[in-house]
Amino acid sequence: MADTPPPPSPEACARFLEACHFNADGLIPAIAQQHDTGEVLMMAWMNAEAIAETLATGRVCYFSRSRGALWRKGETSGQQQRLVDLRLDCDGDTILALVDQTGVACHTGRRNCFFMAIREDALVPIAAPLVDPDQLYGHNHA
Repeated sequence: MADTPPPPSPEACARFLEACHFNADGLIPAIAQQHDTGEVLMMAWMNAEAIAETLATGRVCYFSRSRGALWRKGETSGQQQRLVDLRLDCDGDTILALVDQTGVACHTGRRNCFFMAIREDALVPIAAPLVDPDQLYGHNHA
């Protein structure tokens, strides 16, 4: 397990936010990648508040478009993401969060969200759930 980096100074956080190119809704896409294996876990959205909280706490926070609110990864399921490094791409319009994922990353109970692929001319799941979503959320969330 990698050490959690110390939170950046308020000035460094402000510089990071200034470099972000948010869309018209004030959001920027964020890719979560397992820091030690390179596995791409999921894509979600962040706003400035989610980025600032993530940098301050070391626990990854996103913005839920469906709820219209901050979404602290794992607050319902316990499947948290601890921040290892937060990076901005060359255009400033996409974030890469290198994380240490606890459990599964996908709400369907799979390790990652990228489990659908074309096989023999059909779109099929190529990974089975590792955890029943009902156990994670207490209701059908697939």
